[in-house]
Formats: sequence, C-alpha cells, structure tokens
Amino acid sequence: MKKIILSIEGMTCSACSNGLEKYLNKQDGIKNASVNLVMANATVEYDEKKLNIIQIEKFVEKAGFKSLGEFKEIKTENKNIKEKIKLICYTILAIFLMYISMGHMINLPSVPFFDIHHNTTNYTVIILIITLLFIIYGLDILKNGYKNLIHRTPNMDTLVGIGVVTSFLYSVYNMYMVFKGNHHQVMNLYFESTSIVIYFIKLGRFIDGRNKDKTKEAIQKLVKITPETATIKADGVLKTVTLDEINKGDIVICKAGEKAAVDGKIVNGKAHFDESFITGESKPVAKEKNSNVLAGSLNYDGYIEYEAEKIGKESTVSEIVKIVVEASNTKTPIAKVADKVSGYFVPVVILIAIITFIVYLIIGKNVETAITTFVTVLVVACPCSLGLATPLAIVASEGLCASNGILVKKSEILEKAQKVDTVVFDKTGTLTYGKLKISEVVNYCNIENDKLLQIVGSVENKSTHPIAEAFISYLQEKNIKFLNVDNFENIAGMGVTAEINNEKIIIGNAKILDKFNIINNYVQDEERLSEHGNSIIYVAKENEIIALVGVNDIVKEEARDLIKTLKARKIQTIMLTGDNQKTADIIARELGIEKVISEVLPTEKVDMIRNLKKENRFVMMCGDGINDSPALASSDIGVSVNNSTDIAMDSSDVILTRSDLKGILDLMKISKATIRNIKQNLFWAFFYNCLMIPIAIGLLRPFGITINPMIASLAMVISSITVILNALRLRRM
Repeated sequence: MKKIILSIEGMTCSACSNGLEKYLNKQDGIKNASVNLVMANATVEYDEKKLNIIQIEKFVEKAGFKSLGEFKEIKTENKNIKEKIKLICYTILAIFLMYISMGHMINLPSVPFFDIHHNTTNYTVIILIITLLFIIYGLDILKNGYKNLIHRTPNMDTLVGIGVVTSFLYSVYNMYMVFKGNHHQVMNLYFESTSIVIYFIKLGRFIDGRNKDKTKEAIQKLVKITPETATIKADGVLKTVTLDEINKGDIVICKAGEKAAVDGKIVNGKAHFDESFITGESKPVAKEKNSNVLAGSLNYDGYIEYEAEKIGKESTVSEIVKIVVEASNTKTPIAKVADKVSGYFVPVVILIAIITFIVYLIIGKNVETAITTFVTVLVVACPCSLGLATPLAIVASEGLCASNGILVKKSEILEKAQKVDTVVFDKTGTLTYGKLKISEVVNYCNIENDKLLQIVGSVENKSTHPIAEAFISYLQEKNIKFLNVDNFENIAGMGVTAEINNEKIIIGNAKILDKFNIINNYVQDEERLSEHGNSIIYVAKENEIIALVGVNDIVKEEARDLIKTLKARKIQTIMLTGDNQKTADIIARELGIEKVISEVLPTEKVDMIRNLKKENRFVMMCGDGINDSPALASSDIGVSVNNSTDIAMDSSDVILTRSDLKGILDLMKISKATIRNIKQNLFWAFFYNCLMIPIAIGLLRPFGITINPMIASLAMVISSITVILNALRLRRM
C-alpha cells in the first residue's frame, strides 16, 4: 500500500469534501481516502499494483473537482489586490442596487431616471444589467453547484445555485410582463435578491478564506522555517541556488546569521546553532566537524560548510509538516458523526424547500410568496458552518500542538487525550535523561567545584569508559577547556591515573583505593550517595582523597512537577521498567510515583498495558526505546519522547520533539479545549439551522417574524463566520 496527499481545488463546503471522500472510497484499489476541507487536500492510501496517481486524479475529476497534484507545501490563499478591488466594486454596486430597488420603502430620495414607479422600464433594464454582472461574478458558484448536482454530491453551491436560478428565471418572466405593459409586475421582480445573495456568498467566502488561513498559520510557520535559497560550494566556486536545486552530497555554506537550508553533517568550521523550534532548548548548541545540523536552525556566530544529507521531503522539518498535515486529514469520532449528518443535510434541505413550495401553493398562497419562501429556505440553510465546525478546530489545534513541540499523528488523539486516567512511564530515557550525569560533588579540598571537575574531566577525556562521558559532557556544556594530561594510564576494572601540572591524579571506584593504599575516611558520605542510587567516583591527589563524585542517571527536571500535577488531577501514574527493583524504587520515590513495576521484559510490558485496559483504564504509555515500542502500540495513546528510537516513534501516536515532558500536560489541555470548541461549534451550527429554517419556511409568520432571501444569505454568512472565529480562539492558548 502507498499513501499520497493531493491538493484539491473546487471544494467550498463540507458536502463537497464528504462527497469526494465517499466517491474515492468506493473505487477499487483505494484502501482509504480522507478529505480535509480546511487544508484543501486529500490523503489517499491505495494499492499501487492496481492504481497510480494519474488514475486517482481522474477519480477526483470525475467527482467534480480538480487535483492540483501531489501536496508540496501548505499554501494560504493570498487575496491579491485584484480580488479586493473587485469586491469593493461589487460592494458599491450592491449598495446602489439596494438603494434604487428598496430606497423608496424607507422614503429615501429617488433617482428619477431609475424611479421604480415613474420609469418602470428604465428601472427594470438597469437592475437586469446589474444582476447579470453579479451572475458573472458568481458564475463559479453556479457552475460548481450544477456540477455537484450532476455528480449526485449536492453541496452549498447547489442550494445557492438552485435558489438564485429560480429567483432569476421568475424575475425574467415578470420582466417580460412589465415590457408587455403590465407595470404592476415590477413589484414581483427579485433581481436584487439574486444579486445580493451572490454578493453575500462571495463576501463570506472572502472572509472565510482569510480566517481559514489563520488556522493554518502555526503549521505555515514550520514551512517558513527553512530559507528559500542557499549557497553551495562546487569546485571551489560559491553559487546561490534554491532549495530544490540542492542535491545529496552537495557542500552547503552557512554563515553567521543564516539558517541551515537542509539537514546535513558539518565537514568544516564550527558555530553555535539555535534549534529551539525542534528541541525547545533555548540555549544555542555548539556544533563542530561531524556534528549534525537541522534545516531551519539559526547559525549564531560561526562559519560552517556541511554536506547535504536530507533534502526536500526528507528533512526533519518536512517530516514534521507531513505528520501534522496527515493528522489533520484523519477524522475524530465526533467529526465522523458531523460529516455523516452534513452528508444528508443538503438533500434534506432541498426536499424541505420543495415541500414548502408545494404546500404554499396548495393552501392558496400566490406564486411569488411560494417562490420567495422556496429560495429563502435554500439560501438560509448553512452546511458550511456544520462542516467547518470540526476541521477548523482540528487544524488550529494541530498547528498549536506542532508549535509547542507535540506531533500528533492522528487527529482522534486530540479527542482521546482528555480521557486519559492512567499514565505509564518507562524509566530510562523517559523520566531520566538516559545517560549518566554528575548528580553531586562532595568536595574535601580548597579547589572550586568547576576547577575540580575540569581536572577530573580532562583525565576522563582520555578514557573510553561510559562513566567518563558524564564528566566530558559537563565540561562541554559549561564551555570549560580541557587541561593537558600526561602519563595517562587505564587500570582495568578500577579506574585511571594521570598527571596534571606534575601532580598525580587518581580517579576510580573503591578498588583503586586499595591498589594505591589510600585510606577512605568518608564512609558516611559514601553510604548517603549510594542510597540515592549513585555510582561513586573517588578522586585522589597523590595519596589523599580530595572528592567524592556521585554519578547517576538523574531524573529530568520537569518530571517531578509533571507527576505532581497528574496526581492532583487524579490521574494514576505508573513506572514500568526493565531496570532492577532497587534503582526503580529510588527514582519512583524521588518523583512521587506510588506504583512501580520493574524487571519486566518488553512482552511483559504489553501484558501490563492490556491488564490496565481490561480494568477499564484509559492508558497513555510514554517511552523511548525499542523495548517500549510494543507497549506504545498497545496503549490507548502511545507517546514517544525526544531522541526516541525510530521504532518507538513509529509505534507511537504522539511524538514530543522537545525534551520537556510537560508536553503531556499541554496535549491534555489542548485536547480538552479542542473538544469543547468543537462541541460549541456544532451546537451553534445546529442551533442556527434549527432556528433559521423554520423561520424561512414561515412557521413564525403569525408572530410577525419573517425573512427574505437577502437577509437569509447574510444570516448564513454570519453563521459560518461565527464558527470560524470560535475555532480561531484556540490559537490564543
């Protein structure tokens, strides 16, 4: 099976996206198709043995839409000056039309040449001309409505199209009667209704387009992280190229103040890079030869040459954008319900309008009233607000998650995350840093800690023991230089010795003390460090201990607050680890985790997750290693943390691109806000239609409450804008 994302043109409401989705899913060879109205694209999973992209694009065309090819980037609809000028011109025209057709109703001064009572023919001709201009303006609406009706996927444009054409044809008939001398028929011309309905639909779509773009802004920012051009070095010559012209293996130049164009490895130079957009780390990261650079990271202060490794869609940023877009195209359970309802909505509205028209004629109402009511019912119904309620909120939330370092692979996770009542954590690499760090220094000499650790780190820099990395990393993070080391010697199973400034330094475990007959007078400190799960490094100068250093896989700084917050919310926290019981208990006690399950194999982790689910617990599993991947896949929501293995990330539903575990809390918060927002949107969409359709039918006419097609079209636009503005509130979180 292969997956492709196609950009789609011609979708205007949920009935369009639902119709296309249903049509694609019926085709042989397509396993699954999901269409996103807001993003204007379709994700299609298909059997490449049966179909190819060209055939799929033909299916899209047969459904009444146009494929713009494979998705490359998120495009926002830039309303150029022409469109704005056109809208302004038609606004002036609409005001003029309303003035000459309705001004007399509120005693406004009339224009004699176009006076409805004294120059009926002139009036009729001018409003016909204006209406024809509006029909040309709204020709895309009429074409789309007709096309979707033919393809049996009626949409919002179909409703408007039927209403507009009906109103126009009836007005043409009455215009004919006026020209024959029946001047009182001028009062039955509804050209202005035809024009104003088209105007309001166009105005609404202009506003909708701009507001939809705002929901995509967070995702769009990810796309804009990378520069548009870069400098490559070929045969000693520098050349400026676009990103598309960069090939794997090219040597790319990045100077201070510039952004890396693609992912690659440094072959020359060094610099500090800001990678906060991916890692969340605010401090610049030192990079030198053989270090990796990420596309979009900012070079603060150096000059580097790096070899392009991941270009185009392979880059880290592109992968993130792809994950976010694919997630936006998946459907939440609540969205599927809304889609099902909106799929029946348009046919039902057409049926209601037809029944209303027939009933009005049966009960003796005149044709004018029956047609006006028919048109009003068609125009007032708003499947747009119903269809936009969910996807707008999802796209806004996906962008919000992405900008906060949370990559959600399926939008249904945004609905599920608020239900979590149990969070299961792996220990190493998830709650802890996954690598040894210096946890405590007990200093017995008059040398400052940093100076002391500079001595130890300089000696350990010659060692290949895993513990040495803790000291080397400390000096690198603090930008402390390594000292010159002489006469280095590695003593297997014990430690190392060396000379710095002609002084002998001895570093190692307890066995090295016995070898050099060094007396240990610090047993109490040794026991205290051991109780906290530390490996103890003894540091001696000549034959005297000058310090004890506790080295440990220490817990992440934010882990304590995370566990505390989860417990405050009555969410059960469990540590599930393959590590030994003693170490696991020490970490759990430090974090405040009450339930610990240790010394378990990967298969046993899966069993534990399944047992929790059998107890009707909604389980989130958070891990980072290969041994966590089965448990991540088995949980209700699998979360892999920053620097996870590829298998763990493939098995998870959510990826935290930053090292901060508080992303879990952010996900839950965004989930809760998203579902609340969707429910609000759906409520207002249903409330609007439940209120306005009966009014359009005329059920409240006895109470003096009525509307005409023009007011109906305005109300419909307001309904859509209300839903859009409510969804946009999510961006302020």
